[in-house]
Amino acid sequence: MNFQIVRYMLGYVCYFQTAFLALPLMVSLLYGEHRVGWAYFGTMGLCAFLGILLTFRQPTDKRMYSKEGLVTVAFSWILLSMLGAVPFTISGEIPSYVDALFETVSGFTTTGSSILSDVGKMSYAGRFWRSFTHWVGGMGVLVFILAILPLKGGAFMNLMKAESPGPSVNKLVPKLRDTAIFLYSIYMGMTLLQIVLLLFAGMPLFDAITMTMGTAGTGGFAVRSDGLEGYTILQQGIIAVFMVLFGVNFNTYFLMVKGKFKQAFKSEEVRVYLGIIGISVAIITVSILPMFSNIFEALHHAFFQVGSIITTTGFATKDFNLWPPIARTVLMILVFIGACAGSTGGGIKVSRIIIMVKGIGKEVKTLTHPRSINKVRMDGRTVEHEVVRSVNVYLAIYILIFVGSLLIVTLDGKDLVTNFTSVAVTLNNIGPGLEVVGPMGNFSSFSNLSKLVLCFDMLAGRLELLPMLMLFVPSVWKRKKG
Repeated sequence: MNFQIVRYMLGYVCYFQTAFLALPLMVSLLYGEHRVGWAYFGTMGLCAFLGILLTFRQPTDKRMYSKEGLVTVAFSWILLSMLGAVPFTISGEIPSYVDALFETVSGFTTTGSSILSDVGKMSYAGRFWRSFTHWVGGMGVLVFILAILPLKGGAFMNLMKAESPGPSVNKLVPKLRDTAIFLYSIYMGMTLLQIVLLLFAGMPLFDAITMTMGTAGTGGFAVRSDGLEGYTILQQGIIAVFMVLFGVNFNTYFLMVKGKFKQAFKSEEVRVYLGIIGISVAIITVSILPMFSNIFEALHHAFFQVGSIITTTGFATKDFNLWPPIARTVLMILVFIGACAGSTGGGIKVSRIIIMVKGIGKEVKTLTHPRSINKVRMDGRTVEHEVVRSVNVYLAIYILIFVGSLLIVTLDGKDLVTNFTSVAVTLNNIGPGLEVVGPMGNFSSFSNLSKLVLCFDMLAGRLELLPMLMLFVPSVWKRKKG
């Protein structure tokens, strides 16, 4: 393990955290929240000090292999969350550090699960910081660093692979830094477009910015006590459409920008993703129709909630905890499916589901016709055995973490639906579950142990499991010889 490069990268993470915290500090000054502002200013000082401490000595060996990449990403997100929770505790808005950590991990991992019962009582700076963590975590802080810093060498591809969601990550353009810049350019462009549309739809500026950051990162933190219920149908509709758009693989947008529209729309993953949304909306609309005055209203809320859950955003316009069993069942299935690989969404990912289903089909054909040669194909190309194997390994690790977390959370004595959905929505970075943790509930009643376990689940889910798992492998911590 090359600890020098890991330490050095963590120092830059601290510097960027300092810059990130400057934004809620400015918001606190703008709204005259001076006491809260001091909390962010003090945390900025702490982050800057740690940054200087970690980068004071240049690493003699700047090589970064897969192991270093995975560990750097895991520690970066843990460090970001631990430092990001400090201003909540110092300001007194979330007195318990464990609760503040839960809220911040939920923000950076774009989960949207909360321990707050009335978010409307928070300061503007606090609400802005919660939403901004979604925006930073959506594309990934290390991808952001790669886009800004002139880092050289193909080894840094390991950082992007470890942080980006999906079974495989490739450079869109020859240079890694150009790929990172291109991704963030699309991300920022779509973010600005949504803000403008929400402003034209009559949403206040603060709400438009914070809700867009939550949508772009597919996070789910609301800034009003009533969630999204108080917004107009048009405003909710704009958010719903952009949730679905941010759940699409960003490679599709890259191809569209390059004018390769035919190739962009040939993506099997995107077509299946949109097909799942369409079928789910139809089923839920029919099931909830008696609860609304007309079919348009039922269709609107069904589309919004399906888009929110499959993209793992977690916003809610209605308490779907009260919807018929079939509607809730469909939503819980979408919790596990998730969005496309290479998007800002979480979950298992549509591409993995496709590969898994086709892999089952391949095995059935092989059993039926032992001499036949069958391969898993996607988008007209053969899926490499290494990718199929990684999907199987991912699902095995996923089940182990899910079961282990569920057993620990069960110790709190809550009902099965609450326990099951609390693990499901945190591991898949969704936000709200059912019963106690439904869209109108929160996670405040869980013990500190359960909250820390759920924090681990949120981090593991956002980082595709392996980076967090690597922290528990003894051989990883052997110092590199020479």
